[in-house]
Amino acid sequence: MVIFFAFFASYCTIFMVKPLAERVGLVDVPCSRKKHVGSIPLIGGVSIFLAVLISILVFLPLEKRLVVYLVCAAAIVLLGVVDDYKQLGVKIRLCVQAVVALLMMWGSDAYIHNLGNLFGFGDIELGLWGIPFTVVAVIAAINAFNMIDGIDGLAGAMSITTFTAILFLMAVNGGELSVLPLIIIATIVPYLAFNLGVKGHRDKKIFMGDAGSMFIGLSVVWLLMISTQSHTNNAFSPVTALWIIAIPLMDMMAIIIRRVKKGQSPFMADRDHLHHVFMRIGFSPRRALASITFFAMCLAGVGVFGELIEVPEWGMLLVFLIVFICYSACIQHAWRVARFLRKYVFTKKQAKNKNEIQ
Repeated sequence: MVIFFAFFASYCTIFMVKPLAERVGLVDVPCSRKKHVGSIPLIGGVSIFLAVLISILVFLPLEKRLVVYLVCAAAIVLLGVVDDYKQLGVKIRLCVQAVVALLMMWGSDAYIHNLGNLFGFGDIELGLWGIPFTVVAVIAAINAFNMIDGIDGLAGAMSITTFTAILFLMAVNGGELSVLPLIIIATIVPYLAFNLGVKGHRDKKIFMGDAGSMFIGLSVVWLLMISTQSHTNNAFSPVTALWIIAIPLMDMMAIIIRRVKKGQSPFMADRDHLHHVFMRIGFSPRRALASITFFAMCLAGVGVFGELIEVPEWGMLLVFLIVFICYSACIQHAWRVARFLRKYVFTKKQAKNKNEIQ
């Protein structure tokens, strides 16, 4: 029941908000970095949040931490809407995100205080250092999903992959509020239908906007926090969280490292993200979306499987770092990787296909 309600609530809010966005000018206009056609309403995030809000009010008891989550989510969505409309500066966005993180910790009475047994010598307790660590983690998660939102469907697909992994582990290990990721997944699906222009939704395209990607990032980090930092029963270990958000996290970190090496601002927009690399190689946006989503599902699957068979946390961290180093190396040398694949992989494949046709 809750799935269908959240699904149709999302549909309804899209139709309600879209005309208003077009009237006030909350649209994305094509430019040198954005190649879409026409002005696209930036209402995906607003509709998802409103549908999540309505679904929670109908189906869940409003305990204190859930109220705090909704208040923080409303604040971050409002920040995203203003940013979509006015293009706020980086410092303003980071300050508001930090305040939201502090409010979320204070209201939920929870923060990242335990990193788990990462080195095989016992759990790493952060104590009060966990407070600034949590602020950084919240800001990182929000901006990781914000940065990955570069081609149609990608932010939605990444978020569904992440929320599905969280939902599964919560359901298996008895995590609290396991219905919340299910609600969020159900509200994202209608957005994807409009964003990707599936049958019956063509010529009705909408974008998620910063409001949507930041709302998803906040929701992900909040669910990860309550699932790994419980004082009674954790749904999964902290290191598993890295695998669940592997692609957005690794893409953000690799890009930041690359920009810092160049002497650029870590938050400067560019075309060096993973989806850009795929398209330089020769992938269409849809093939890039499918490939990156499959990669994200595989990495999330590794994290879930490792959690289920109880692989030592230090082992999961070691493998994750190896994967990240390989990923980062490919991103740092994206042009070389693209050239190599075009020359030795795609050329041979095209020649083989041509011979088969003849």
